[in-house]
Amino acid sequence: MFANRLKKVDRILGKQAKREGVSCFRLYDRDLPEFPLIIDRYHEHVLVTEYRSNHRLTEEAYQQWLEESLLVIQQELHVAEEYLHVKERKRKEGRKDQYQRLDAQKEFIQVQEGGLQLLVNLNDYLDTGLFLDHRLTRERVKKESKGKKVLNLFAYTGSFSLYAAAGGADQVMTVDLSNTYLNWAKENMALNGFTGAQYSFVRADVLQWLHELPNAVVDLIVLDPPTFSNSKMMKAIFDVQEMHVDLINACTRTLRPGGVLYFSTNARTFKMDTTAINGIIEDITAATTPFDFKGKLLRWCYRISTNSTSNTKS
Repeated sequence: MFANRLKKVDRILGKQAKREGVSCFRLYDRDLPEFPLIIDRYHEHVLVTEYRSNHRLTEEAYQQWLEESLLVIQQELHVAEEYLHVKERKRKEGRKDQYQRLDAQKEFIQVQEGGLQLLVNLNDYLDTGLFLDHRLTRERVKKESKGKKVLNLFAYTGSFSLYAAAGGADQVMTVDLSNTYLNWAKENMALNGFTGAQYSFVRADVLQWLHELPNAVVDLIVLDPPTFSNSKMMKAIFDVQEMHVDLINACTRTLRPGGVLYFSTNARTFKMDTTAINGIIEDITAATTPFDFKGKLLRWCYRISTNSTSNTKS
């Protein structure tokens, strides 16, 4: 059953990926309840994320099931053993920070997306450094960045910054609290030749840093905050549902007339308080859902724009 499913999705999604020139995409996302795995392709590499379900197997029986499942994946997807990567995503006990280290192999591979080169790590963290579900959102940012001053907040490894630079942005500022991810972002930019003074990297608590910016100084902002963070480096515990209005309005305040904010969140039960937001809100979740995430995407995405004469509601 699992083998047949893999064969089918590999054929169908593989063809579509080839037509669209995509080499990093989601192949399988817990399609069969009996096989709670997520499978992503990164060129010739395959990443399997294992979700520990409430099975009734002994540990020995579970390990046997997992090994047999991985063997099926290798065979049906024609992936060499050294290119098969496996992660375990455990159920969270309490609410933790967004990114957690799993290993310390520090093995990076170079992948291509949209004509750009990016570094991903398929072993050390829960996330690889490239959110595949935002492929179309990145393209939107690229198309809208020419001649603009762009701000990438909670920037992670800077993929949006890279697309903005490739789109001809005059300035790109990348802001994150983690030195690890800022350095990763710098490497992604340098890998594509974007090393000038117009590309800056700021280590800061976004919530605090935003309030220091003057009004109407940027043209385009990307805001992709964690759902929740209790990082010791932040002055306040962050909850996107509770804090999204203040955060979004702090961003729109800094936008020039006609500016745009792209806001996204992975909070499954997120509800946008549309009446309290200073801007024109467009839900672009469906429009930014790639072919490999249709019916599977668990995030929201919005385009919030200011009018041509003011960055606040009249």
